[in-house]
This record gives sequence, C-alpha cells and structure tokens, in this order.
Amino acid sequence: MKRRILAVAAAALAVGALLSGCANDELAKQYTSGDDKNYIAGSGVTELKPADRATPVDFSGKTDDGTSFSSKAERGDVLVVNFWYAGCPPCRAEASDLQKISTEYSGKGVTFIGVNTRDSAATSQSFDSEFKVTYPSILDADGGAVQLAFSGSMRPNATPTTFVIDKQGRIAARIAGDIAAQPSTLTTLIDSTLAEGK
Repeated sequence: MKRRILAVAAAALAVGALLSGCANDELAKQYTSGDDKNYIAGSGVTELKPADRATPVDFSGKTDDGTSFSSKAERGDVLVVNFWYAGCPPCRAEASDLQKISTEYSGKGVTFIGVNTRDSAATSQSFDSEFKVTYPSILDADGGAVQLAFSGSMRPNATPTTFVIDKQGRIAARIAGDIAAQPSTLTTLIDSTLAEGK
C-alpha cells in the first residue's frame, strides 16, 4: 500500500513539474494532435438552465495592461471568462479561436476577459503579443481571488476552463478543457445566453 501511495505521489510530482515548466509550441502541437504526452486537461461542457443557476459570481482584479476589471460593471452583457496560463499547451492551442470569437462578438453585448492563474504581467502580455490576443487578462497568480470566486459547484478544475456568464452575472455554462477542437460549442453557448430575455 505504501509503495502504491509513493508511486501515485511520484506521478503527481512528475506531472506538476511538467506543468510548471515553460511549454513550447511542440507541446501545443502534441496536444492538438491528440497525443497528450505532456499534459492532462479536463473536457466537457456543462450548461445550466436559467432556473438552475446560482447567485451571481462577483470578481475583480488588476489586468495585465494595468487597468482594473470588475464583473459587476459588465452586468447586462454576456461575459466570457477564460482561465489560462502561458505554459499550458491547450491554452496555446485555443488562443487564436478565442481571439477570433471575441472579435466576432465585439459590440454585440459580449465581453471577454482572461484570468491568468500563474504568470506575471510581462509573460501574459508576451503571450498576447504572440497569439494576437486583444482582450485583457486579470493576473490571479498572487492570492487566486478570482479562482476563489469560482469555487462553488462550477469550479475551473481544468486548465483551460471557459465560463459563459449571463446578463445577471450567473454562470450559464462551463467548458472544461480547450475549445480548439470545436469552437462552435462556445459560440452556441454565447448565442443562447445572449438570446435569453429577448
């Protein structure tokens, strides 16, 4: 039994070491090819009917461009919240799709915000520059206040995780894992949430 526990602990440490290191585009290629050699992520979509949604999720923080963001200020819009960090291969794989979708919904009552869970402002901005991401990200590495705000039944357990927040500030849907394989899943969730109350 002790050997088994030690083996599990060693495996967990090995995975942790891989995830904490800087990823390169080779890892992202492995991820998108389906090899998953150096990364384990969640997958799955959970959508909640309006009647089943919990209380609003309130969060705020400093972004990588030095401004402040508050979810309360976005009430009335649909809010898309993406949890990520620069060394995460599936985060790299989905970055261009998230940017494309954010551009498609610009001016249509949809706001995109990233939540960077590990990096400094410089690393986050370098990622944005590399992948041409134009929406900001809250820096949440110190203290994890935004992650804590999402610590109810719909947590960001995998990296990346993307939430669609309704106009009242409640979680309408969660995508655990990247959106790269099927970006239309996110657009469908956004569209259905936008259409609510019309």
